[in-house]
Amino acid sequence: MRRTILRPAVFACFVLLAASAQAQFNYVTNSGTITITGYTGSGGNVTIPSTTNGLAVTGIGTNAFYECWLLTSVTIPDGVTSIGAFAFAYCGLTNVTIPNSVTNIGDDAFSVCGMTSVTIPDSVTTLGDSVFLDCCTLTSATIGNGVAGIGYEAFFLCSNLRSMTIGNSVGSIGSNAFSGCSLTHVTIPNSVTNIETAAFQNCSGLTNLTIGSGVANIGNNAFYGCCNLRSVTIPDRVTNIESEAFYQCTNLAAVTLGSNVVSIGDYAFYGCVQLKSAAIPDSATSIEEAAFDGCTNLAAVTLGSGLTSLGVWAFSGGIMTSVTIPDSLTNIGSKAFWYCPLLSSITVGAQNPAYASVGGVLFNRSMTTLVQYPPGNRAGAYALPNSVTSIGSLAFYGCASLTNVTLGSGVTNIGDMAFFECTNLTQAFFQGNATSAESDLFYGAPGTVYYLPGTTGWTNTFGGLPTAPWYQRNPQVLGNGCGLGVQSNRFNFIVSWATNASVVVQACTNLARPVWTPVATNTLAGGTTAFSDPQWTNYPSRFYRVRSQ
Repeated sequence: MRRTILRPAVFACFVLLAASAQAQFNYVTNSGTITITGYTGSGGNVTIPSTTNGLAVTGIGTNAFYECWLLTSVTIPDGVTSIGAFAFAYCGLTNVTIPNSVTNIGDDAFSVCGMTSVTIPDSVTTLGDSVFLDCCTLTSATIGNGVAGIGYEAFFLCSNLRSMTIGNSVGSIGSNAFSGCSLTHVTIPNSVTNIETAAFQNCSGLTNLTIGSGVANIGNNAFYGCCNLRSVTIPDRVTNIESEAFYQCTNLAAVTLGSNVVSIGDYAFYGCVQLKSAAIPDSATSIEEAAFDGCTNLAAVTLGSGLTSLGVWAFSGGIMTSVTIPDSLTNIGSKAFWYCPLLSSITVGAQNPAYASVGGVLFNRSMTTLVQYPPGNRAGAYALPNSVTSIGSLAFYGCASLTNVTLGSGVTNIGDMAFFECTNLTQAFFQGNATSAESDLFYGAPGTVYYLPGTTGWTNTFGGLPTAPWYQRNPQVLGNGCGLGVQSNRFNFIVSWATNASVVVQACTNLARPVWTPVATNTLAGGTTAFSDPQWTNYPSRFYRVRSQ
């Protein structure tokens, strides 16, 4: 009897509960199935029914539970295949179980929720952008083996996310996908081919990183600011390491570059202060601006045989003692080895068509431009070859061992800050006319600029230093740009020496059997005298020399 009485009571209670639960949801019917579109209940622990009015619930629509702050947990029934955009965004959710029937989770579906862990089942193939954005209490997440890609900002600013398992079907990791997370270890499966911009930016707790062999591209800022990352191996499929990919990874001590890397982008390893060596593979053709700038412990650099371009500041600040430029490298940006205080020698391949090295100093092949004087070169005095017409920007930057330098008469151009911070440079001797110069050309140098009497353009200061006449021990004929040559059908030149001294100009016609004949005797007023020979056309050849009287 009790059973016959209780059974109707239990049945009546179930009907009432079901009706009450259904009354909390708004829904639409589509092709014989139900999609939940809204929630009107009081929150707490909510179970979504598997059927409504005899129809299966298969979808949770866009914004269905949006801003349901009192919702603490939700049970999603088997049979639901789709969770729409912002479906549970800005809810108080601390717990959610996603059933194996779900195949699609829309953009921002669980953004700014309060769960501590989440598992995306293998059934899910599409995972939207920003799906767990700013879920700051989330500590662990597992992405199943069906997801095709992790979208834009999928876990962005999940500041307590420490553990992540990425399924072996994931093909791409989107921009900012894990930016700002607290991940300590990440294994990127072989299925991933693309790591997009800032995917792991500022994951400051990341110490161990395994990049799968399928990755072909590492995007801009991909691991920017991962300051505890210790080592990284770039897979062989990677052809481009984009700009700032490992920027300010300040504990990155070891990098192995894959055998197919073609380019290393701007600032790619900037500020990796623990990095001690860089071996550039033969596949690489370009190292862009400041790629290894600020790697202040970089002691060994090997440039591959395929490298054609080296950007400005490429290895600035390193502590390497020598560098070998391969024959393939024909474009070296200014300041490529700027402020490398121990660099004492730059060696250039014998077949390089663009560059040459003399005494470890880097010139262009024609020896008309001094590209860089290694700051670690220990020679106290340096005289530029007479062929040099141009000195590159920052060419002598930081050469603390340089005490004096002599510039030939052919120099017509000096780049910005060419002698910047040459802190022991006391004498700079110019054999030619004054060139244009910025006021900081000799910034930090304590010395004086000396010029030959008879050269032009000099004032009381040059490049920030005082000037003074440079009197020679012996008479000297000034070179190009100083009146040397034929003018008004006369052969002319200027003799520079000491003020009020007298010189004799002699001439001969045969250097094999010279007979030197005096042709003029002049007194040097102000350290110079001008010589002019109207008879030079009377001889098939005529040679001159000067001597003291």
